[in-house]
Amino acid sequence: MKTLRLSTLTALTAGSVLLFSGTAFAHVSVQPGQAEKGGYATISFKVPNERDQASTNKLEVNFPTDHPLASVMPQEVPGWTATVTKTKLAKPLTLHGKQITEAVSKVTWTGGTIKPGFFQQFPVSVGQLPEDADQMVFKALQTYDNNEVVRWIEEAEEGAEEPQHPAPVLTLTAATGGGHHGGPADEKDTKAEAEGEHDTHAADASDTTARTLGILGILAGAAGVAFGLLARRRSS
Repeated sequence: MKTLRLSTLTALTAGSVLLFSGTAFAHVSVQPGQAEKGGYATISFKVPNERDQASTNKLEVNFPTDHPLASVMPQEVPGWTATVTKTKLAKPLTLHGKQITEAVSKVTWTGGTIKPGFFQQFPVSVGQLPEDADQMVFKALQTYDNNEVVRWIEEAEEGAEEPQHPAPVLTLTAATGGGHHGGPADEKDTKAEAEGEHDTHAADASDTTARTLGILGILAGAAGVAFGLLARRRSS
């Protein structure tokens, strides 16, 4: 009887762990969770299906308006249609010497299906990421085909427990110089690369010429020795 009780308790505990861990990992999230400040990045919104009897058929991701992004390009996802919504900016942005008067405020994916037990990635190229912020919060709405809408919009507070429906968060880290920042810096890198390639070709050409001259010198020396031997034989 004691063994039966222990077995039952163990099963219930394991089931509870699986249940809560499954819930914890079922959030809509940003992958990867971080990117460099001031650069461009490709991020994906990972959307799992949390329901057993319904499929996800729509995703709306709202982009922060306090740090607007001038460039947002969704990647094609088979079976899904991405609609990009732009909003006029109260204060224009300057990007690569050009003024940007509007920015993306929302991307909506429709037409596809995420069945129970599956998840879907929605990749997006974004930039230029802000340099004066440590994170970007993307509030998302997940809609199921039974008309249920799950609002992933709650922002976590420092020191508090994770909310039930946390918003996807992209952490911004200090730039290391290895990321893609675009603009004039890229032109300089391209020019330097081209000059380096030119120097390499010039060095290769110089090395080839030196080898050729060396071989010709050896052949000339051998011919001189042969001519000298022939002259001695004739004189003798």
